[in-house]
Amino acid sequence: MSDHANGSMDDLFRDELKLPAYGDEIKDQHLKIEEWDSLRQSACQTAAGRALWKHAVNDPLAEVLAGEAHLRSFHEKMRKDQKNNAREISGVILAVRSLWFDSKLEAAVNSFTGGAAQVVLLGAGMDARSYRLTFLSKSDVFEVDFPDVLQVKHALIKATMDATDGHYQVKITAKSLTRVAADIRNDDWLEKLQLSGYNPERNTVWILEGILYYLPHSNAMKVLKIIAEKCSHTNTVLLADFMNQPTTTLSSSTYQFYSDWPEQLLPTLGFTDVKLSQIGDPDANFGLMHDPLNLFNKLRSLPRSVQIHPEDGTPCRRLYLVQASGSPNQTRSQ
Repeated sequence: MSDHANGSMDDLFRDELKLPAYGDEIKDQHLKIEEWDSLRQSACQTAAGRALWKHAVNDPLAEVLAGEAHLRSFHEKMRKDQKNNAREISGVILAVRSLWFDSKLEAAVNSFTGGAAQVVLLGAGMDARSYRLTFLSKSDVFEVDFPDVLQVKHALIKATMDATDGHYQVKITAKSLTRVAADIRNDDWLEKLQLSGYNPERNTVWILEGILYYLPHSNAMKVLKIIAEKCSHTNTVLLADFMNQPTTTLSSSTYQFYSDWPEQLLPTLGFTDVKLSQIGDPDANFGLMHDPLNLFNKLRSLPRSVQIHPEDGTPCRRLYLVQASGSPNQTRSQ
């Protein structure tokens, strides 16, 4: 994020939202999205965040994947935040999170010989990294999610690629992309992944972005244990975000799994190296957290054991960005 972009922040969301004239196929898919449950629609909300923070996140597909309803709703929140001189604009956490995952994914892929890896996105939603990250050119990408989510996503991208108006220039930047229809709350998702070409003996980066806290505790732990077990077979990297307990109170019916200390949890499962960041840390800032008094910077100044903010009595809601890794050599040396 450049200083120039930072300097223009005041002007970013004042204009009316201008969307292209979508064709009938895209409109039909957007109508299907509006009928989804909150879990599925969260994928489109995340895409809307990327689309509206396009000055920070380069994702040409985010707009069409989000859908008009989510874009307009998100844009209105941003305008209200700016009108009220909020210290943080809606969506900034999604922008920072996306950039953090991008940067850590690139470092992980490049750490493998020749930059070749498998990249598995669990709860992939409307993620479009296979179309926007050129460093994935030697990597095989697997997207795992509900069948209807993947079907709508495929249809939207195909309609966009078929468009001739020149508004979008879309092509796959990954070596390959395989979509796997599976619910990671069920026990058969790993089998379906392997039947789709995933090789448990190859170097793999697992991405769990914005998904763990939607799972019941037992399901989330089972997923993490399955990934951790791969450390004994091959070089394995996990990139995930964790909510702390107070954050789940934002919606007790939506958010379930949490961990206040994921850097202590993950080694008990088999990971040997765990690094944790908070929004606003040096590697989770990207020039978007310049106000020292915004919510995230104020939380960083408090010990993580503090659950209630001493200044205003509000819950200390934190999002942890976590990178964990392991390899057969590390596992055998323990």
